[in-house]
Order: sequence, then structure tokens, then C-alpha cells
Amino acid sequence: MEIDSLDEQIIAALRRDARQSTSALAGRLGVARATLRARIARLESSGQILGYQAILASDQPQAPVRGLVMVDVEGRAADRVMARLLALPSVRQVHTTNGRFDMIAEIASQSLAEFDTILHRIRQIPGIGSTETHLMLQSRTQRRGMS
Repeated sequence: MEIDSLDEQIIAALRRDARQSTSALAGRLGVARATLRARIARLESSGQILGYQAILASDQPQAPVRGLVMVDVEGRAADRVMARLLALPSVRQVHTTNGRFDMIAEIASQSLAEFDTILHRIRQIPGIGSTETHLMLQSRTQRRGMS
């Protein structure tokens, strides 16, 4: 199934808050409620949206390949780029930043080949000027209050 710009906006909005009302979401996206319901039903039936649930941090499996993609946004495309990035299932989080790059996307995948495919999709997003990618090799957490 081909996902268009409206589908990506719907997915991004549901990722931010899947509990919002259909009326509120339709108003935010500028579409009729019936159109929104039909699009969500199509995304669900095609397997793009698998369900809705509360996900705890401890529930998230560690993906074997993780990385950070620094994103340079052209012109005033930041909102559109952010929505498109958040609509990609492998994008865990997107952060705005300062400096040479405008955003940092956290990516997770099951293999290097899948990671490469994700990078290709990201680089095709209109409004992205350039990217720089860093693979995360190992993560450590500082425990506060422990000596």
C-alpha cells in the first residue's frame, strides 16, 4: 500500500496522541471526519497501523542497529519534514537542535540493510538538504545517586 502525505500526517498525529478525538484530529489536519475515519480504517486494514496501546519504556525491545541522523532542513520545510520523519515506523524520536543541523532523528532497525533503506527514504523527503549519520555502537546510562 502506498502511503501519501495525508497518511503520514495522520500517522504522525496518532503517534503523538492516539487518544485524541476524531473531530479534533480531523480539524487539525483540515479534513472531514469521514475522510479521516476512512483513512485510518485503510491504514489499519493494510497493516500499516497495527493497534493502539500504552507502551512503557521497559516494553521496547532493543533494536540491534541504532543510529542518529542529523538533518539539514531547507527553507521553511521544518514542520513538513518533522511530520514525514515521525511517520516512518523506524524513527523513534526526532529532536530539533541548533548548529549546522536542524533536527536529529533516532533510528532503529533490525539490520544494516534495513537501516540503509530507512536512510534512503529519509533522504528522499522533500525539504531535506543533507544528512549525516552516526551509528550507535554501545549505550551506557549514568545512575544518579550511586557512588
